[in-house]
Amino acid sequence: MTAAELPTYEFAFPGPLRDQLVAAVLDGTKTSTTGLLQDLEIEGEAMPEVGARFAVVDSAGRPVAVIELVEVRVARIGDVDLDHARDEGEGYASVADWRAGHENYWHGVDYRGWLGDPAFTIDDDTPAVLERFRLVETL
Repeated sequence: MTAAELPTYEFAFPGPLRDQLVAAVLDGTKTSTTGLLQDLEIEGEAMPEVGARFAVVDSAGRPVAVIELVEVRVARIGDVDLDHARDEGEGYASVADWRAGHENYWHGVDYRGWLGDPAFTIDDDTPAVLERFRLVETL
């Protein structure tokens, strides 16, 4: 299957954060990511499966890489471990740093606006989808 035939994978919303995350995927420092389980439910998407391949798109919507999922698990936000946090490639030195960065995202204007809930918050019990992937190809 060619990259053009693969489903797309979008890190964050288009803009500086997506650009930073895509760059980290391309240079190999980002090998994990976290999304909220509710996002799959809202989008009507199935749980991603190990072995699935995706075309990573940049802020302009251009495919720039192919990744393959090597691990998928659901965990409470409060149970995210340091290895996962570090492998997100954003320079997190602790789980607390990871949590603060992700709260900024999920409590931010873009996410709350997409969700349609300006007061949305996460807590330790919020279910998250933790994905680990490998870079298959740079396009």
